Amino acid sequence: MSVPGNSDHNTKEAAATPPSSGIAMADDGVNPGSSRVDALILSVNNIEVVYNHVILVLKGVSLEVPRGKIVALLGANGAGKTTTLKAISNLLHSERGEVTKGAILFDGDEVHSLSPNELVRRGCIQVMEGRRCFGHLTIEENLLTGAFTRREGAAVIRRDLELVYEYLPRLRERRGAMAGYTSGGEQQMCAVGRALMSRPKMILLDEPSMGLAPQIVEEIFDIVKNLNAKENVSFLLAEQNTNMALKYANYGYILENGRVVMDGKAKALAENEDVKEFYLGIAEGKRKSFRNVKHYKRRKRWLA
Repeated sequence: MSVPGNSDHNTKEAAATPPSSGIAMADDGVNPGSSRVDALILSVNNIEVVYNHVILVLKGVSLEVPRGKIVALLGANGAGKTTTLKAISNLLHSERGEVTKGAILFDGDEVHSLSPNELVRRGCIQVMEGRRCFGHLTIEENLLTGAFTRREGAAVIRRDLELVYEYLPRLRERRGAMAGYTSGGEQQMCAVGRALMSRPKMILLDEPSMGLAPQIVEEIFDIVKNLNAKENVSFLLAEQNTNMALKYANYGYILENGRVVMDGKAKALAENEDVKEFYLGIAEGKRKSFRNVKHYKRRKRWLA
């Protein structure tokens, strides 16, 4: 893992060039002799996103998600995490945004010209920030909306519904309850279960811990890990809870002001002193009080 230096030249070069991760994960289960394209479920290459034809939000973002892996997209609020996910799932147009540069490949194919529903049929599903359940529908009705784009018979969809209940047993107990009257954790489980009903190859999970109690957050991340291990679903996880995300992810990218400023294996990022100080609140091996932090004392090394 390398961190860009302090010069403007290095910063621009790092933003314009895909991170040098290579995702050559021979030790993580990807056959080093296999094709690089075949090893990746998602490849984002040097994309720029503009809102309202004026506001440049993403500036040369590049990242990769290997098949069957969990990749964390980290950063503070406003760093560009949600915009990156919406660029991948082609949901930018509803917010007057567009990808003006770069390429996005899902499962080996360029997907920039596809509609969101076509992308869902191909197996790329986004779980939106804030759950976005249909409050007037029951939990089970919400789950069945996830199968709307599928053309299999009712028996197949019912079988998949039972599979969702196996992974999310609390939803079975609440299947007849109105989603709007369930807890935040149950709504988050419902949103993940709805995505599973689409038979995804990859799930884009946006801020799954937002507004949830720590115990429920742990339960949600355990579900993600379970689905990844047993169903081979890849995850791109946008999260502000850096500590929790790095605990479960294989690899991570850190976004700041619309740029990837650092990337590396999750364990290496969790042990990095800069990441500890600026994202985990730990410096010199111990947790620091916000009152005692001298923000001027040390600049982030990746900033120009």
